[in-house]
Amino acid sequence: MSDPICPLCLRPIPGDVPQSLHHLIPKLKGGKGGPTVLMHHICHREIHATLSEAELARHFSTPEALRTHPRLAKFAAWVAKRPPGFRSKVPGKRRGR
Repeated sequence: MSDPICPLCLRPIPGDVPQSLHHLIPKLKGGKGGPTVLMHHICHREIHATLSEAELARHFSTPEALRTHPRLAKFAAWVAKRPPGFRSKVPGKRRGR
């Protein structure tokens, strides 16, 4: 069986790397029990560092919409050049929006 594909960076997600379930509509904005997508943990962190829950619910509730956001598109292009098991070695808090 092949590895699932991350909907943000479009790289495979090997079973030995951190992964996350992303609620396409945030739970606090009515997405509890709604659709989720499996993605790399690093990609999931970047989404939540970039967008507020309100922005996610209103304008970025699909993988396609997420990839159109300028910062996320730049991140996806950058991380796509890394191997599927790439992990950030820099722990950090959310960056300013």
